[in-house]
Amino acid sequence: MRETLLEIKDLKKIYPLRLSGRGWFGKKERMCAVDHLSMTIEKGETYGLVGESGCGKSTTGRAIVGLSPADSGSILYEGKDLCKMKEREMRSLRGELQMVFQNSLSALNPRLRIGEILEEILKIHGVTEKAKRKEQVLAMLEKVGLSEEHFFRFPHELSGGQVQRLGIAGALLTHPKLIVCDEPVSALDVSIQAQILNMLMRLKMELGLSLMFISHDIGVIRFISDRIGVMYLGTLVEETSTETLFEHPLHPYTKTLLAAIPDPYIQGEDFQVLSGEQPVRTEDFQGCAFYSRCPYAKEICKKEAPVFREVEPGHKAACYCIEE
Repeated sequence: MRETLLEIKDLKKIYPLRLSGRGWFGKKERMCAVDHLSMTIEKGETYGLVGESGCGKSTTGRAIVGLSPADSGSILYEGKDLCKMKEREMRSLRGELQMVFQNSLSALNPRLRIGEILEEILKIHGVTEKAKRKEQVLAMLEKVGLSEEHFFRFPHELSGGQVQRLGIAGALLTHPKLIVCDEPVSALDVSIQAQILNMLMRLKMELGLSLMFISHDIGVIRFISDRIGVMYLGTLVEETSTETLFEHPLHPYTKTLLAAIPDPYIQGEDFQVLSGEQPVRTEDFQGCAFYSRCPYAKEICKKEAPVFREVEPGHKAACYCIEE
């Protein structure tokens, strides 16, 4: 049995939404981007977090690495609660918790060459010798499929796939234990996606990494993940191993996601389409997160949220209709 690296308990992240009513005296409403989320990531595994846009996947990832501090709950990393740490304490763990962004190009200084950008990361983390920094950067570029030639290029001279390789190289330079990958292949061609995913799987094995892979693409999640958490409206609705999820899904939302995978043998009119749109989860939201779009919704689903529980060994879900 693997050892737990990261454990999230009742994580909650709130953003101001709008003023309901008229003028400056209306009621201030707030949106729960993540609401009472609990999950674990084990050492050496790839945990896939899947769900449609706006469900809180990226917010969860950003909370883990400290970019969007949680409003309540706890994030236990090797037993240390990151939510209770001060900035100075958190700074010492920055190298162990890294993130690869969807648009890595936006994180690169367009005035600096690739070598200078990567060397700056090492300089911040205490590598003072310039020769040593260059040696480590060149070795890392080779690991991610880039060459010494790219060391002297500017960011705009790289292709989309090369930019993502560079983002992964920057995350790996600090020898992290956990990398949060926030949709790193969603903007790439399918052939380049496969290259990046295969590279991540190879590097995970070589370096003993743990990955949290965030995506709305269920096919990509299936390819790279050991376990999958299905997220909807700020909370998990199902969690189990990859094989079990695709062979025996329990939650209606998970079944809808799987049914949306294109099948060339199904006629267009037979596709299962999820009706309605994802509602906004305000602080006074009640009931099951999925009830407004669920074909099996009961009266209790509108009033009381189902408990996220273990239905079968290693298989959790939150739904009143599972047994039926």
